[in-house]
Amino acid sequence: MIKAIDYRYIDREKSWLSFNARVLQEAADPTVPLLDRLRFLGIFSNNLDEFFRVRFAAIRRLALSGQAAEKVLGGISAQQLLKEITEIVIKQQSESLRILGVIEKELEKEGVYIINEKEISKDQENFIHDFYIQKVSPALVTIILNDLAEFPLLKDTSGYLAIKMVMKSTEEQKSSFLGFKKSKKDIRYAVIEIPKTINRFVVLPSNGERQYIILLDDVIRYNLQNIFNIFDYESISAHMIKITRDAQLEMDSDISKSFAEKISESVRDRRIGEPVRFVYDQSIDKDTLKFFLEKMDIDATDSIIPGGRYHNRRDYMDFPNLGRYDLLYQPKTPLPVDGLGLEGSILQKISEKDYLVNAPYQSFAYLIKFLREAALDPKVVSIKITLYRLAKNSQIISSLINAAKNGKKVTVQIELQARFDEASNISYAEQMQTEGINLIFGVKGLKVHSKICVIDRIEDKKIKRYGFISTGNFNESTARVYTDVTLFTSHQQILKDADKVFDFFEVNYRVHRYKHLIVSPHYTRNKLYKLIDREIMHALSGKATYINLKMNSLSDPRMIDKLYDASRAGVKIKLIIRGICCLIPGVKGMSENIEAISIVDNFLEHSRIFIFGNNGNPEVYISSADFMTRNIDARVEVTCPIYDERIKQELLESFEVGWKGNVKARLHSEKLDNKYRVRDENERIFRAQLETYNYYRNQLEVITEKL
Repeated sequence: MIKAIDYRYIDREKSWLSFNARVLQEAADPTVPLLDRLRFLGIFSNNLDEFFRVRFAAIRRLALSGQAAEKVLGGISAQQLLKEITEIVIKQQSESLRILGVIEKELEKEGVYIINEKEISKDQENFIHDFYIQKVSPALVTIILNDLAEFPLLKDTSGYLAIKMVMKSTEEQKSSFLGFKKSKKDIRYAVIEIPKTINRFVVLPSNGERQYIILLDDVIRYNLQNIFNIFDYESISAHMIKITRDAQLEMDSDISKSFAEKISESVRDRRIGEPVRFVYDQSIDKDTLKFFLEKMDIDATDSIIPGGRYHNRRDYMDFPNLGRYDLLYQPKTPLPVDGLGLEGSILQKISEKDYLVNAPYQSFAYLIKFLREAALDPKVVSIKITLYRLAKNSQIISSLINAAKNGKKVTVQIELQARFDEASNISYAEQMQTEGINLIFGVKGLKVHSKICVIDRIEDKKIKRYGFISTGNFNESTARVYTDVTLFTSHQQILKDADKVFDFFEVNYRVHRYKHLIVSPHYTRNKLYKLIDREIMHALSGKATYINLKMNSLSDPRMIDKLYDASRAGVKIKLIIRGICCLIPGVKGMSENIEAISIVDNFLEHSRIFIFGNNGNPEVYISSADFMTRNIDARVEVTCPIYDERIKQELLESFEVGWKGNVKARLHSEKLDNKYRVRDENERIFRAQLETYNYYRNQLEVITEKL
């Protein structure tokens, strides 16, 4: 029996699609530099790929299993939800194509032309011919399909050109009565995989002040005659197709295999996951489309989406800048943290007081400096750290290996199930293991998502701990675009708790008690309930009360209900939720005291900050966890209190800077319409991320003036 839809919550998947629509808004925004608008189109497409590989695939499995709708938040049936998601995505895809067309026209005004194979000039022919022969042809995988016993596996990370060749007519038997019978057309189909080893955007020689780019797809189209010159065809066509597959990892139960082996095999098996989305160029011939859909066993339970001439638009994230920095956001140099220099001993500074680094406004280099110093310091005896997602050439890893080579005991908890980073993490794990680093592969049934590091240092013949706790990954690449805060501390009680987390990794059956940290999966829910209940009691007693929360996603129904309870009690609640927000703000009798916004701008808002008013004595926390069921109940997460009054004030003020945003702030609402916050008539333009940078820069200027 299907239960009635619960109107207290917004459907999680639709809320996520609404977030991706905000990314698309950035691509459409004429105030965003043109090349950054292309980057946002790429982000939109990449987000959508991951959504289909994970969330859509999960709902599809639910639909195929015949399980009841109670499994889906809100009570809607899985089949109906799949249908509604597909309808939303088709509209968004259509809008993204329109936006791309607008951007291309605007680029032409700037002297940048994206041309196709039919627009190549005589001067460009030789360059494209040579480029194809030298670079493209050796990398091409071309498969003739008609006579194959088994259709080849198309990868979900690649784009393909579906080829149709209409062969020249062959003479058939003559009929003495009817004369010549009409010739039968022989049709051959083929598929070409667009190489991923070559940049998708080929920069052509300039013509005066004009700059030209052609997509690799069109270089291939231009050379179809060279590719298929052994075939006697009368016409040939090429249309792009793209398959997205279920990314669920199926774990082998063979106890003789290591956890790393099981993950590695599961990642390899992911390439043969069930298709969940098929995108095609809508100008493709109907018989060609039918041929591919039948051969790939794609039916109505999969999402079949008509698109434009080009797919895999995630590649626009790497669109060449052409030296046109005037068409990009001007980069802001990461600011230093007052008192925490990159010269001299960082451990000495941290021993005196806590420091907070807010990247990318401030430099991520402090984390690297911390680990490099610990690796060399003769008094440091051990380093423990959790790793989730890492940069391609990780300085974090090189620092840890350096420490091991210097005789430190290095313990690394690396999460092998970090989605889509599994292969990279396995490779790093093998590298570290070779260097003698002690590896922990997590807790059975729980992903480790906490961001903590603890080092032990001998001082006065005793162990003194130093460390850092963060809201984001220890990844120097994403730290340039993700906003995250990291607390550097030598607070011994906090770090003693952090050390217990590492003990839990190694001895999973022992549940520790923590005096300061809030740790999932055992304590987060109850502790957050208590903090909210305290604000409720303050409100009912007429005392000053409020809750300010900043996070990526808010979807856990019970946490939402608790916030509704607080609102009904009179607690004023401000939410800055970048992505999924299943809570419905501003509903009389339920959430009239809750306001919720999303900020989508040049940086990706990623920090989690929890503030509880506490009758004028606010408590502030930073966390690796969102208010999602998986973060609270099914992962190892760490939420850390801020005790330093100076840092506490900084986080209170930086939250308010974000809250005042009136340029890139959208209002969360039940309508999922992503309306921008409206400025008052005399209110000045206040772009939250720019003003956050100015906030930290102004702090430095004030300190300099005092000196």
